Amino acid sequence: MILSANWRDARVQISLKSNCLTIGIEQPHGTDVVSYDFAGRLWSAFLNGVAYRRGLDGKLLAKWRSGCRERRWLTGEDALRIEQQAHDLVTRLYEDIRSGELSQKLPALAHAVFERILAFDVERSKADAQRFHQIYHPIGILPPDQYMAVVLQMTEGCSFNTCTFCDFYKERPFRVKSPDEFRAHALAVRDFLGDGLSLRRGIFLGDANALVLPMRRLLPLIDIVHEVYNVDALGGMYAFLDGFSGEKKSQANYRALAERGLKRVYIGMESGSAELLRFLNKPGKPEDVAQTVRALKGAGVAVGVIVLLGAGGEQYADRHVRETIDLLNTMPLDGDDILYFSELIVHERLPYARHAVDAGILPLSSDGCHAQGEAIEAGLRFQSKRPRISRYDIHEFIY
Repeated sequence: MILSANWRDARVQISLKSNCLTIGIEQPHGTDVVSYDFAGRLWSAFLNGVAYRRGLDGKLLAKWRSGCRERRWLTGEDALRIEQQAHDLVTRLYEDIRSGELSQKLPALAHAVFERILAFDVERSKADAQRFHQIYHPIGILPPDQYMAVVLQMTEGCSFNTCTFCDFYKERPFRVKSPDEFRAHALAVRDFLGDGLSLRRGIFLGDANALVLPMRRLLPLIDIVHEVYNVDALGGMYAFLDGFSGEKKSQANYRALAERGLKRVYIGMESGSAELLRFLNKPGKPEDVAQTVRALKGAGVAVGVIVLLGAGGEQYADRHVRETIDLLNTMPLDGDDILYFSELIVHERLPYARHAVDAGILPLSSDGCHAQGEAIEAGLRFQSKRPRISRYDIHEFIY
């Protein structure tokens, strides 16, 4: 349903979709747009030329252009101020809707969502974010196409946690939830999302390496997901898996998981160079990843393969490109799959930073990383339909 009307000195468009309510208001300074889930949570906005995305933890990612692309994370009072600005705008609009002829033109669901938005004030937002932190341990990272998934932390942390370029799970030992604990977690997530579940697409099994579990432990947890959620209606299940552990499961194992709704598995390949993987302290060999991909594809499960641009700097650049192309070209990738290029982000707390200095590594610039991605892409040859190739900017991760 889309309803357009004049409102005060503006033109308003109210769009009730199957998963959210979006309001666009054309004003003299430009068009403002706000979107809310069916629980009344703000999840995206465009106000005064700045785009915002709200995470379930209450943080806002702000993005704008001022000659170049810029972004900033808003927390605390800054984030609540933007939420209040959007809330005030919707409140004024709905007060006028209720007192005028537009009220009769809106369906009952639209009225219900407007009422929920008005009830979701700043105090409710703060309580909602606090509840999020009671339900979830920190969510380290997700693939970009899974930012709108329902994340269920079947496990916590990473099962090997040795990569020098990653600190998402450094202070968190790997732990598997018991069936009872996981069921309580899945139910708590469902209750927390409430009517906002309609906005979610897919179920992501966290954390970093949930599918490493042996089948005798994994399948009962998968059954709990089906017990609590309509997996098919949400679009299936997705998960990370490192190639080193992944090759230990058979194609028959993956087929059993596919029959239970597993749609895509994301693998941090990083590079096709065995020497570079050793420098990154990444366990396993490049061929382990290729074996895992072949087993998954043979079982009907799509893959998302992640390549780390800039890894090893200038010293490893040539072999990184060459051997990554060679490895990717052995994989039966097709149109169901995704190939992600993620630029290496280094900060002083990472072991990689110290190892790179000790080894005399000269880092690639952002332009150099971009060129490296283009060089890899140019060398790829696919037997069937080309997979989607996309950039993976960890700076913009939000859940």
